[in-house]
Amino acid sequence: MFLFSKILPLLVLPLGVVMLLLLWGGIRGSRWPGISALAVLWIFATPLTAEALWRWLEQPYQRHTAAMLLQQSRPAAVVVLGTGRHAAPGPARASEWLDADRFFGGLDAFVQLRKQGDAPQLIFTGGWWPTQPNLPPEGDVLRERAIALGIPAEAVVSTAKVRNTADEAKEVAAMLPAGSTLLLVTSAFHMPRARRLFERQGLTVLPFAVDFQASGAWAGHPFRDPLNYLPTASGLQRSSRAIREAIGRTIYRAW
Repeated sequence: MFLFSKILPLLVLPLGVVMLLLLWGGIRGSRWPGISALAVLWIFATPLTAEALWRWLEQPYQRHTAAMLLQQSRPAAVVVLGTGRHAAPGPARASEWLDADRFFGGLDAFVQLRKQGDAPQLIFTGGWWPTQPNLPPEGDVLRERAIALGIPAEAVVSTAKVRNTADEAKEVAAMLPAGSTLLLVTSAFHMPRARRLFERQGLTVLPFAVDFQASGAWAGHPFRDPLNYLPTASGLQRSSRAIREAIGRTIYRAW
């Protein structure tokens, strides 16, 4: 079921649609499926399409500092959701970052709460893929890294192995008193789905969105960059990731 849930969405992502159209055109001997495939590929490989999808998914969240958010509430725990790590080749058996924004956002929030005199828990979720059984759970790796950076060992914990956001919510809820307030740290596009799943476990969520995929207009509006109108491999990848998140929200009824 785990592999099925990962493979099935590929059929409705842009690349899967393009391949099905080409296959259909080859079987029927028609050129229109090929033209349609080119149109789908062009649209979803254009960076502006990806930008529009990410802006839609990430609304209404904006990037704030932890200090700004903690003026509203005093959570009992800072929960950092996993983002995945890459198994680097070599005898060191090291796993490397895919993105460090969640980790450092969580550390920032934890330090801010300690400065205010609170004693929160810092919880990392133990993301683990059965297709990489020898890769240690992400939460264990991040816990060790946090301790190495000076976080007290007794204050930071990792959940058991989890494979998706629903598992993360259940594991964290089992570690905290019922009705606890937590500061949830995850990517902006992932926050609506994650927040809904954690609230279904009876927890009160203060969202701390990081790892934004859309660009801030304050740095230069993307519409003014002529390169954003040309299809690229990275544009297709970004659009596909956005559509996958939309599929996840639909499956979990978490819009």
